[in-house]
Amino acid sequence: MELTGKKIAILVDNMYQEMEVWYPLDRLQEAGASVVTVGAKAGETYTSKLGYPVKCDLSYADAKPAGFDAVVVPGGYAPDHIRRHASANTFVKEMDAAGKVVAAICHGPWVLCSAGGMLKGRKATSFFAIKDDVVNAGADWIDAEVVVDKNLVTSRKPEDLPAFCRATIEALAGNGK
Repeated sequence: MELTGKKIAILVDNMYQEMEVWYPLDRLQEAGASVVTVGAKAGETYTSKLGYPVKCDLSYADAKPAGFDAVVVPGGYAPDHIRRHASANTFVKEMDAAGKVVAAICHGPWVLCSAGGMLKGRKATSFFAIKDDVVNAGADWIDAEVVVDKNLVTSRKPEDLPAFCRATIEALAGNGK
C-alpha cells in the first residue's frame, strides 16, 4: 500500500463536518497509513454538526510533529474551536516548518490562519466564506477544488474530497519519508 508506515494526525473538535473527518480517515487508512485523531483532550468524544461521534486518541499537547508525516484539518465549525488551543496551532505550524504535509479543507484553513503566519506568500483555497481570513493571513486565495503549494494541500468543500484526498496521498507518497 502506498502509505504503509506513514502516520497522519486528523484534528477533531465539536461541530466538525462529518465527511471531512471520516472520508480522509477511511481513505488514508485504505492507503495503508496509520491515522490518529488529535484533539484538546485524549479520550474525549467530540460530536459532528449532526451529532456523529469521534473519539480523540491523543491530545494536542502530546502530539509531537516528529511522530507524524501529515496533519489533516477538517472543516465544519470545529476549526474555530481547534485554533483556540495554542498547542494545536503550534503543532500545525511545526508540521509545516518541518516540511510535512499539512492538508486543510473547507473551514480548516482557519487553523492555518492562526498557525504563526504559515500562509504568508502561499497559494491556498478554502470555503468561500473564510476567503477574507485566508487572504488577510497572507495567502494568495485561489478558487479551485484543490490547491497544492509545496507541502500544503487545501480544498473548498465536501464535494472536493476526492481531489483533496488524492492530492494529500500524492503529497505523502512523494514525501520521501
